[in-house]
Amino acid sequence: MPVPQKLVDLTERFHYNRESYCSSQYNETQLRREFIDPFFSLLGWDVNNEKGYAEAYKDVIHEDAIKIGGATKTPDYCFRIGGTRKFFVETKKPSINIKDDVSPAFQLRRYAWSAKLPLSILTDFEEFVVYDCRTKPNKDDGASKSRILYLKYTEYSGRWEEISSIFSRDAILKGSFDKYAELSKGKRGTAEVDTAFLEEIESWRELLARNIALRNPTLTQRELNFSVQRTIDRIIFLRICEDRGIEQYGRLMALLNGDRTYPRLCEYFRRADERYNSGLFHFEKEKDRTEPPDTLTPHLNIDDKALKDIIKNVYYPDSPYEFSVLSADILGQAYERFLGKVIRLTSGHRAVVEYKPEVKKAGGVYYTPTYIVDYIVKNTVGKLLADGLQNGEGEEILLNKEGKGVVRSQKPKPKKRDITPKDVAKIRILDPACGSGSFLLGAYQYLFNWHRDWYVANDPEKWATGKKRVLYQGASGDWRLTTAERKRILLNTIYGVDIDSQAVEVTKLSLLLKVLEGESEQTIVRQLKLFHERALPDLGNNIKCGNSLIGADFYNTPLAPLFRGEKTDAPLSRGVGGVSDDERYRINPFDWEKEFPEIMKNGGFDAVIGNPPYGAEFPEVAIDYLKNKFQTFVWRGESYLVFVEQALLLVRRNGLFGYIIPDTT
Repeated sequence: MPVPQKLVDLTERFHYNRESYCSSQYNETQLRREFIDPFFSLLGWDVNNEKGYAEAYKDVIHEDAIKIGGATKTPDYCFRIGGTRKFFVETKKPSINIKDDVSPAFQLRRYAWSAKLPLSILTDFEEFVVYDCRTKPNKDDGASKSRILYLKYTEYSGRWEEISSIFSRDAILKGSFDKYAELSKGKRGTAEVDTAFLEEIESWRELLARNIALRNPTLTQRELNFSVQRTIDRIIFLRICEDRGIEQYGRLMALLNGDRTYPRLCEYFRRADERYNSGLFHFEKEKDRTEPPDTLTPHLNIDDKALKDIIKNVYYPDSPYEFSVLSADILGQAYERFLGKVIRLTSGHRAVVEYKPEVKKAGGVYYTPTYIVDYIVKNTVGKLLADGLQNGEGEEILLNKEGKGVVRSQKPKPKKRDITPKDVAKIRILDPACGSGSFLLGAYQYLFNWHRDWYVANDPEKWATGKKRVLYQGASGDWRLTTAERKRILLNTIYGVDIDSQAVEVTKLSLLLKVLEGESEQTIVRQLKLFHERALPDLGNNIKCGNSLIGADFYNTPLAPLFRGEKTDAPLSRGVGGVSDDERYRINPFDWEKEFPEIMKNGGFDAVIGNPPYGAEFPEVAIDYLKNKFQTFVWRGESYLVFVEQALLLVRRNGLFGYIIPDTT
């Protein structure tokens, strides 16, 4: 790219007036308008959205900076392609020495590392600094740590080809940025944010498990696991809300002062229930709520030191995380592996954290890459939205004993038609082994984007007025879905089941954080005042705990009396002389007709998606039941195949089904 004359003019103007620009009176806003915006415009970026793209597809997002304790809480610029983040740019006024000052560098690296971006830029126009942001930031790092490029403004013209070959919009599209990032990757010290966050929350689990087990000697193993996970989830949720500006910054940090830390924390939790209505903070019985309230954790005894150690490490400068940009995807990836371990109580009521038996056998936990989730969602949920609902017509496929597909009936599909949000409200999407919720999160995001784009394309002003408005305009004039509409979409369309109660709670946490994206403390308070409605939905009717393969009819089998502690004359050919608590938990029958009555009465789910467990061991007492129920169990006895067969039973006629499964050819 030849050196533009406008770049020469910019650098000359800065040079001739440098003394004025480097004075303390010249502020960051002036710098961005006069120098930074024009600089990146020369690199082909639509900095001011002159093309009029919707918010989701803008090249550049200018963050509304929130000043808290002297620190900017959001990056100044986010550069994107097709809505996907590529790099951040953080600006400082020229009077700040960004070459040697450690604070701006640490700030930028926290943003980019937390967002899992490989490179980002720190600049005051006088200097242009590129950092490799894959190395975990530390408050004691010098300003030169992970710095891979440093230029003065006098070098811009001579190095323009190099700058543009990496950071221009065309360079991103041609893959030059990604190649440069790969070549610049440090050989040591790199720690992906999801891996580091996993290590962080695992250390919290160890700390809380030992302390809660010690101070609460009557807790059962299951109660201990619940208490530890729920406490961690609540702290993470509130801390993320603080960095997003939904909660007042520093409320958790205030608990570092004084004693009685846990009782004071519980009061904070109770106030959160008044604002959010999430099952995460459900302590009292309420009408129309199906799940029982948490009457256990408010009465725990937890030492001040244990909680203060955790809280201290989620705040600047001790924390490397910038929670405002830590996405639900990254959280999900960390939690997926977190769920591979469980707390076990020894005979002396000492807590030990160890791998679950099935995870140990499999050699670890493997989460689904985001691109796989996106592909499956696009070809199921996306296809439903593109083709329109087919009202149960089409073909039904069953499996014969050889595991081959057989078409039982076939009818012509109705003609394709455009659909509206009223039509989409009838769509029901299921992941029957949802884990940490990555597929449900992907499906919800897809539906979220579709609704926003549909309303914007169909007279947005109409949808932004009236009592049931679904759109509002953000500070920059972009159209956004209201919280009420986000809640409606989530409650209408997204459903999940998992046998692991902890996985169910993580899925709920991820979905709730997605609902709150883009909200602020002001919008939450306004919603409470105007509509007397709390910000989050109760997902107890959508995300449920149970065994997706074993129904209530299991209790009609000869071995059922064992689960009630009764004797049975059934032959125990598999050596099952009794049933442990763990086996009861693994059976945990799930009655699809009872749990989702309207959906099953209408023929089932419109889309079944997910990543079913591979090679999972079935409870010994359920082997004969599964043989009688699933043809694939008789054929191969492989867990993912049984989930495939179950998916075909749960999806409605002409519905869509998408799994990632092993290639066994």
